[in-house]
Amino acid sequence: MKHLVTLQDWSSESIREVLDRAAEIKAQPARYHQAMSHRVLVMIFEKPSLRTRVSFEVGAAQMGGYPIYYDMSTSPLGAGKENIHDTVKVLSRYADIIMARLFEHEKLEEMVRYSTIPVINGLTNFSHPCQVLGDLFTIREIKGRLEGLTLTYFGDANNNVTHSLLFACPKMGLNIRIACPALPEYQPDPAVLEAARRTAARTGTRVEILHEAVPAARGADVIYTDSWMSYHIPAEQREERLGRLRPFQVTSEVMKAAAPDAIFMNCLPALRGYEQTAEVIDGPQSVVFDQAENRLHVQKAIMLHLLEEASGGKPSA
Repeated sequence: MKHLVTLQDWSSESIREVLDRAAEIKAQPARYHQAMSHRVLVMIFEKPSLRTRVSFEVGAAQMGGYPIYYDMSTSPLGAGKENIHDTVKVLSRYADIIMARLFEHEKLEEMVRYSTIPVINGLTNFSHPCQVLGDLFTIREIKGRLEGLTLTYFGDANNNVTHSLLFACPKMGLNIRIACPALPEYQPDPAVLEAARRTAARTGTRVEILHEAVPAARGADVIYTDSWMSYHIPAEQREERLGRLRPFQVTSEVMKAAAPDAIFMNCLPALRGYEQTAEVIDGPQSVVFDQAENRLHVQKAIMLHLLEEASGGKPSA
């Protein structure tokens, strides 16, 4: 059974197939209006969401499927009256595919162990593969390619988006730079960084960690940042984090150091004046809403890819 847990697990060919399918879906959505006919998607949410929930729910519905929203905060699973083993075993009898957005990555891995239907990682504290597949699709759509480009990520690099970028970029031919504080708690997981460097050695790409913003931006094709105050970060850490991360704010000066046709990305939610200035996120180089829209097309492609793998053939289209 194929799942989407992290992009370390997926080959460049599988990633490319999903990106190509997403492009077809975006160009000709009517062709796919029954591609998930009579298929049931169960969406398990432990962590709040806008883009993940709506893109999956709309995506399944637009393809003739039946999305079910399962809120852990009001469920037996969230109350501790059901365990993951029993929940996933039952859902495997009812549904065709599961998407889970959880705090702890270990819970997702446990779901995968017991599921007999595909499981999609809608986000965990370790990995956010759906987001980065959408990002790759957006970059390729705007730039016409992925190979040979350079993406620079700014901010707290010990997070799910950075890890997914590190898994995916070298695999798809992109150079990746990380601009972050020198403190260990703000740097990527060492095992993820090592895996990315092994892939880069094989593909002829570069993986770099830098601790100054403007040099990290120099000549980059994509400038990327993420929230400094994610849902799980305690409010009492706010001032310390702002002090540590302020030197890595994406400003007009940072954008000027990048390539003239560089694009700015933020996976959202975004706070103007924090991880980027308002003039950057609302400026002409910003593609954040293209990025958000493309989550819809990519989520559709992910679901179809996994359903086809599970059934050995294509869902009806």
